[in-house]
Amino acid sequence: MKGKRVMTKEKKKRKGLKVFGITVLVLIVILLAIVGAIAIFINSKIGMMQQVELDEADLGISEQAQENLSGYRNIALFAVDSRDDNLEKGNRSDGIIIASINNNTKEIKLISVYRDTYVQIEGHGLDKITHAYSYGSAPLAVKTLNTNLDLNITEFATVNFDAVAEAVDALGGVTINIESQSELNYLNSYIDETARVTGKSNAKVTSTGKQNLNGVQAVAYARIRYTSGGDYKRTERMRTVLEAMLTKLKTKNISEINNFVDTVLPEVYTNITAGDIFGLVPSLMDYKVVESIGWPYETKGITLDRWYGVPVTLESNVKQLHQEAFGEPNYEPSSTVKEISNSIISKTGYRN
Repeated sequence: MKGKRVMTKEKKKRKGLKVFGITVLVLIVILLAIVGAIAIFINSKIGMMQQVELDEADLGISEQAQENLSGYRNIALFAVDSRDDNLEKGNRSDGIIIASINNNTKEIKLISVYRDTYVQIEGHGLDKITHAYSYGSAPLAVKTLNTNLDLNITEFATVNFDAVAEAVDALGGVTINIESQSELNYLNSYIDETARVTGKSNAKVTSTGKQNLNGVQAVAYARIRYTSGGDYKRTERMRTVLEAMLTKLKTKNISEINNFVDTVLPEVYTNITAGDIFGLVPSLMDYKVVESIGWPYETKGITLDRWYGVPVTLESNVKQLHQEAFGEPNYEPSSTVKEISNSIISKTGYRN
């Protein structure tokens, strides 16, 4: 049985919006590469981002992960709960996605890590993974992902969700197909809250079918989780909006692209460099998002000092992740993951 946290309606609405904010990071990287032929332009735009360096020697990457994942570039994308320009320590990462890029095929898999997942955080013991960012900003959050999931992450990008609606508006809206009356009803129910948070108009959508959604409407659409498919369908909607943004972007001229970049980039905190982005240019059109994964696969809720989503077990969930996301059918989790898994079992009693 999968554990589900009992949350107020307000918290559920805010969480969906924050999670959607991180998907724009993929768009930003591709956007910068599109205009990458003009190096001075890119450098000036990257300068708008909040930059930081990470010490790769202290990111918890094991030799096993370094070797097994040598063919993958894994980037951590965080959406924090800050309502201002502070994207560092003190903010919980309410949205966590690993953008996993296969260096050979150029395929991208988006791996969502649920914020309440019970893991080991260095210096803080067993806790929700969302708290790692609050305790130690991006370095500790990245290290937590690496040590608990056997990953090789050295790059990250963090955003605040407030700019998402403005980014869509800067594109002149996006074309989305509203599939059913149920989807339309939920979309309109989210619009009022999204408009309040973003300070924008709460214009409703009046019919199903393909139509142009403005920023508030597109964000509200991406937050829908209560129709058939639940969170899985919501993840699909996030991808739909992202793909619609990319499609719309290709129709824009340099001036319009410039406006879009100026809207989004000030909200980005990252260690991705100009050189990293330049490297994407030669094979830009080969990159494609092919899959979205929710992790852990199997969880069970428990209330200790607060509610947690316990991976049952961490070891088996990590094994399945590497089998499905990284094509390792005979994968054996590291001794570190096994030790953490046993600690979680000892604390919760959840073995299966």
